[in-house]
Parts: sequence; structure tokens; C-alpha cells
Amino acid sequence: MDSMCFTEEHNLFRTSFKDFLQKEVVPHIEKWEKEGAIERFIWKKFGEMGFFGINYPVEYGGLNLDLFYTVIFLEELQKIKSSGFAAAMWAHAYLAMTHLNAEGSENIKQTYLKSSILGEKIGALCISEPFGGSDVAGMRTTATRQGDKYVINGSKTFITNGIYADYYVVAAKTNPELGNKGISIFLVDTALSGISATKLDKLGWRASDTAEIAFDNVEIPIENLLGEEGKGFPYIMQHFAMERLVMAINAHARTEYAIDYALDYMSQREAFGAKINSFQALRHTMVEHATELEHCKLFNYAAMARLDKGEYVVKEATMAKLKSTKVADLAIYDCLQMLGGYGYMEEYPLARLLRDSRLGPIGGGTSEILKEILSKMIVDKKNYEPAVK
Repeated sequence: MDSMCFTEEHNLFRTSFKDFLQKEVVPHIEKWEKEGAIERFIWKKFGEMGFFGINYPVEYGGLNLDLFYTVIFLEELQKIKSSGFAAAMWAHAYLAMTHLNAEGSENIKQTYLKSSILGEKIGALCISEPFGGSDVAGMRTTATRQGDKYVINGSKTFITNGIYADYYVVAAKTNPELGNKGISIFLVDTALSGISATKLDKLGWRASDTAEIAFDNVEIPIENLLGEEGKGFPYIMQHFAMERLVMAINAHARTEYAIDYALDYMSQREAFGAKINSFQALRHTMVEHATELEHCKLFNYAAMARLDKGEYVVKEATMAKLKSTKVADLAIYDCLQMLGGYGYMEEYPLARLLRDSRLGPIGGGTSEILKEILSKMIVDKKNYEPAVK
């Protein structure tokens, strides 16, 4: 499958990106994990190398490359012992920036998208709320039109890059009585008054900042509306396909890393006079996980290929995240077990990977929510339509 999806140019990009990560990122990972903060300089280095602009238009400083360059970007970020660092990068590039590119005005693209591609501005997508979680339609944050401005009130939580960000892409209800048909999307500069952000203490993803954000009568110009008023929910649903494929690819990549690490350890570790990779029970366990991994990779690559062609892949992306994150958690659990007591030690990567992976079935829509979305599509025959065809 790799030869079907990745050209020689893709492979050269992978080599270059791996070298960049080893030189510019890996030496700082332990510091960032310990401090719970990523230094600003690395964002600019990513921008200088074009890594934030992989799929974005050339006129805004992007490279306009196909989505399999994004696959490489995501896969390699999962193999440097910090899913938190990886999350900070892809949440900026594929959550916040996606809305700027798809729904932003030309002025917003010139002001915010260009500088985001350069790594000069950092973005965060603000959808989840303290009382809503995965229930997007149940959000309580409001944006009230007052003359030539909107006034935003409410709160958001579990926001990746919520502390670092220079701007937020915020979902809010402009017509609360219309339910999910009354949701709109806005760009909110974090320099505005009335915004406060509180850092959250997490099980994993320690290097990234995750915040709860409050909006208290935050005034923004009407020009900061992204797309059309009332179209926020279909915009979110449409872009969720990309977010869920991102998380699915992250999951299969960390699964692959864990399996490779465990197999290497097993080839060296001896017990009872033999290498432990010769014990049938352990061998068969690893084979089962490797088989599940290959199934996930094939499905995820196929879904990404369809998305790259502009197809609407909400069902496939939802399936991909649901399956791949479950496979990752089960595989990493067993891979850690293969290391015995060493697997439990922080100096070995699988302890951190186990913590970091647990966010997979939660973020971007919990597995329970994903199952309900799929139930509506498969059992109830509900047909979701793209916001923009």
C-alpha cells in the first residue's frame, strides 16, 4: 500500500522531516514535557520550513501539496516521544487554520492565514464546552449582533493551544432558538479584552497546553464572522472528517511505533535461556496487533485518498478514528507489558505513550458519540451533506 500512496518525492519529504525533527525538536522534548510548555521558536522554524503550509494555497505562502504529505507529517510526529507536542502542531495546522482557509474572508486570510503558515501566529479551535463536551449542538456560548459588532459570552474547554494562541476560531450560537441551525463560527483575536484562559492539568499530552477559556462580553467586528451566519454546524461537521482522519492516522502511527519498539526489545531480552520473541504466546500477541495495525493503515490511507479528491468522507473518517484509536490503546497496553517492569519506567517511551494514547478515544468526538453518528448513518439511513459542495 505504501508504494500506491507514496511517491519518491513523498519519501524524500519523509526523510527530510524526520531529520528536521531529530535536529530541531527531539533535543527539547523532555524539557517541554516537564515544563508543560513549548517554546515559541519552534513554531517559527516549522513555518520557515513550510510544514504548516503543506496543503494550503500558494498565494498565502502554502505549498499546495496532496494530503499524503500531511499523512507523513502526522506519522513522523507520533514517533518522537511526545504526542502533546504533535497535538500542538496539528491542532494549529489542521483544526484552526482549516476554518480560516475554508471560510475566512480575503482580509482574514491575508492577516491570519499567511502568518499562521509562517508560524508567526498560533491558532486554536474552540468548540467543546464545560457542559457540552462532544455535544456540539448543545453549546451555550452566544454571539449577539449589536450594530457593526458581535458580542461573545460563554466558555470553552479542552482547547489545545488555548494558552499559546494568538487567535481562536470560536463556535457560538447566533440564534439559540434554532438549535444547531443557529451556530456560527468566528475569528477572535486573543488580545481582545474580556478573554481569560486557564491551563488544565492532564493525564497525558503534557507538552501541549490545554485550556478552559472564558468570554465575557468580548466584542469582535462583524467582519470576523467566518462564512455565513447560521452555517457553523455544517462547517464543523464537514471539517470533522479531516480532524478524525488526523486522529486516526496519529493512532495507527503510534501503534506502529509501539510495536516496533516492543519487537526490538523482545529481540534482545532473554528469559529462561531464550529471547522472549521466541515464546509463542508473546509472538502471537504481537502478530494480532500487527494485523490490526495493517488493517487500520489500509483503511485510513484509502479514506485520506478519497478526501484528497474532494469526496465527502464523514462516515469513513468516523469509522477510521473509532477503530484506530481502540487498536492503538490495546496494542500499546500489550507492548508495554512486553517490557515488563521497564515498560512502567518513565525513561522508556511506552509509559508516556500509554498516557498520551488514552486521549484518542475521547478527543475529536468520543467513541460513544462516533458510534451514535454511525448509527444514524447506517441504521437510520441519515444522509449528511457537505456545507460547501
